[in-house]
Amino acid sequence: MDGKRVLLIVAGGVAACKSLDLVRLLRARGAAVRCVLTAAGAEFVTPLSLAALSGDKVHGDLFSLTDESEMGHIRLSREADLVAVAPATADLMAKMAHGLADDLATAALLATDKPVLLAPSMNAQMWAHPATRRNAATLAADGVHRVGPDEGALACGETGAGRMAEPADIAAAIERLLAREGREGEKPAARGRLDGLRALVTSGPTVEPIDPVRYIANRSSGKQGHAIACALGDAGAEVVLVTGPTAQPDPPGARVAHVETAGEMLAACRDALPVDVAVCAAAVADWRAAAPGNRKLKRNGARRRTLELVANPDILATLSEPGESRPALVVGFAAETDEVVANAGAKRAAKGCDWIVANDVSPGTGVFGGERNRVHVIDGAGVETWETAPKDEVARRLGARIAAAMEARRRGA
Repeated sequence: MDGKRVLLIVAGGVAACKSLDLVRLLRARGAAVRCVLTAAGAEFVTPLSLAALSGDKVHGDLFSLTDESEMGHIRLSREADLVAVAPATADLMAKMAHGLADDLATAALLATDKPVLLAPSMNAQMWAHPATRRNAATLAADGVHRVGPDEGALACGETGAGRMAEPADIAAAIERLLAREGREGEKPAARGRLDGLRALVTSGPTVEPIDPVRYIANRSSGKQGHAIACALGDAGAEVVLVTGPTAQPDPPGARVAHVETAGEMLAACRDALPVDVAVCAAAVADWRAAAPGNRKLKRNGARRRTLELVANPDILATLSEPGESRPALVVGFAAETDEVVANAGAKRAAKGCDWIVANDVSPGTGVFGGERNRVHVIDGAGVETWETAPKDEVARRLGARIAAAMEARRRGA
């Protein structure tokens, strides 16, 4: 983020304390940070703290004669490369959704022509309230990005969804947005091509319990699946991401369902239907323990133990089944270690999906957990082999291919 400028709006709430760590992380990654502190935010953190960490003046008064003689609220928003709101309260989100501008923060947000990222923070019932959900949907439709909220213990003593995303996750989301904005030619090539369409993406591994301590899983990091969710969202799709346990931050603007087991992933996918496009990038465990123990299995001197396994539900095959709920385009992934193209082609035929994206995950390739991928896209017309590229680039290229296919379908081609 060297040379990038972030305008950080800090609203009221206990999570405002975490904004101090966010400023530190952004500065450490090379970004210049300028802060706007709301009156409510100043009840939790001081302007002096933010100024010391950002190395810049902290702004808060819309009617500052010095700043507003030069239309400071417009300059603040236009001179930044990105505007982040952390924490984003229910009140501030409501004002944004309705175009209100009664203080410096909301005036700057209304005047900006730069990407906006929200990190919501509020009580779980406030986040679940229909009014907040409507406002969040309006902001997403307006192109506002979001990271979180997370589930967990809240400052009010309750537990649920509403906890502000961790500063490291917010910083990562900011970095991804800035990187996308800076890529030459990306906006006209991708933005808007999937407007009005709904996409389902699965990502990460599944975790199948053996007992309360042990489980069956795999080495998937979720980086490719999350990148695909980001790419489809950038192209205008309404994205539902169903993800197993990963360290990846939630893609801004996506509706995210966090699951653990294959059964939970299938249920969440069914809940997301109907969708126009489904991309099954998750590495779903093929097997699970037939009878998971409710207590830790003890060794008790045994030298061997037999574990009975049963097949997990087949999510890709289920989504590919003919019927009214079948997505117009179903894309599967095949992680192979040998005969990559042949095995993936056989998988496409067996599952009934439209495309299979195959990659070699053999030891030494660095694909699992790595930043780069080399894939083969297999459809009814044959095989396309793409050169090794960063996973974000693979995701953008796949998103463009999906957009072209959906455009051709709309034209009746």
